[in-house]
Amino acid sequence: MLKVAVYTLGCKVNTYESEYALKEFIKRGYEVTDFSDDTADVYLINTCTVTNTSDQKSRKMIRQARKKNKNAVVAAMGCFTQIRENDDTIMDYVDVVIGNVNKSKIVDLIEEFIKRRKKIFNVKEINTSSFDNMEISYFNTRTRALVKIEDGCENFCSYCIIPYVRGKVRSKDPKMVIEEVKSLVKNGYKEIVLTGIHTGHYGADLENYDFSDLLAKLEKIDGLVRIRISSIEITELNDKFLNVLKKSKKIANHLHVPLQAGSDNILKLMNRKYDTKYYAQVIEKIRKIRPDIAITTDVIVGFPNETDELFNDTISFVKKISFAGGHVFPFSKRDKTLAAKMDGQLTKEEKHKRSKQLIEVFNSLEDKYYKNHVNKTVMVIPEVLEEDYLIGHTDNYLKVKFKGCKNLLGKEVKVKILKYEDKILKGALISK
Repeated sequence: MLKVAVYTLGCKVNTYESEYALKEFIKRGYEVTDFSDDTADVYLINTCTVTNTSDQKSRKMIRQARKKNKNAVVAAMGCFTQIRENDDTIMDYVDVVIGNVNKSKIVDLIEEFIKRRKKIFNVKEINTSSFDNMEISYFNTRTRALVKIEDGCENFCSYCIIPYVRGKVRSKDPKMVIEEVKSLVKNGYKEIVLTGIHTGHYGADLENYDFSDLLAKLEKIDGLVRIRISSIEITELNDKFLNVLKKSKKIANHLHVPLQAGSDNILKLMNRKYDTKYYAQVIEKIRKIRPDIAITTDVIVGFPNETDELFNDTISFVKKISFAGGHVFPFSKRDKTLAAKMDGQLTKEEKHKRSKQLIEVFNSLEDKYYKNHVNKTVMVIPEVLEEDYLIGHTDNYLKVKFKGCKNLLGKEVKVKILKYEDKILKGALISK
């Protein structure tokens, strides 16, 4: 029996695609092992290129795989490899290379290499590709499963390389999405996470069908408790979506809505499709529907021409919106993007300083949001059991720990929150 190890970098879409590959390996009799195992027969790295750090990690993991076992098959796929056909720093280390086209065929290609022992380079043109259908009926986790519904992005934000490596928007057939979710629910999953490169743009390539239509259909699936959206742009939270959100009893009380900058000047340079006034107005509409909803976000700091004053505008706006948390990314120059050619590039030290400052702001806001739930009763789906304590999340993605037993895993239970410590709410089970 051959052993396979998979390492995933980057987003939830990559996580889904890697999970699909693992299931295909298992179907064909492979034994799954950890990536640290020096005796694996196959190492597969699902790469990322969203930042310079992602590139470095992708290269590092490819090289590590080759060093672990010189006789093993080393395969790489994903965003990093999509645009690295002439990169000798990785090509000398890999046996099978694809980009983001036909990832569902990666196991076939690896087995072709095993049979012929001839290097395979199979990176295809991304903009002429169709949606690469994959379906997963179970995950390694007990309660939450990812469902990839969309691929590609056409926003072309001035800092972002992703449209060049993921191509145009391609949507999974709605019937296939619904059947996949039904299959997951049948296998015991209470929560599904809808994910894509530009999730909220689902349906842009379909006729008279959009993301809100899909949500409304998923709402009707018996046994499904939560529908979580991995990320959605503020411009996609339109009146139709808000109407679905208002009626829904299953859409999680949490939305991740990328901001990227709290300065209109910087948003314009980023080629974002909104300004701060529009962003604030939409968030206000959402909170009228769901007063306790957790709104989290992404922000890039140190964008070209971001002065101290403009950075302070971002800090002020983040505080004004009162996010429940956020991710901070120092600006990373990506080849092919407009922002990489802009004047006014900031130093690494300045970007690091601003990142640290904004992270402190987000930590403070996150603490405040968590503390607001002390002495309240919440619904939790336990995910793991650790030394007689169950740990899970609420629908607004708050981490909760309480005493319980194994048979409650994956079941929605009611918990009274008693205190907050170190990014976790501690409580007591009040019903089973």
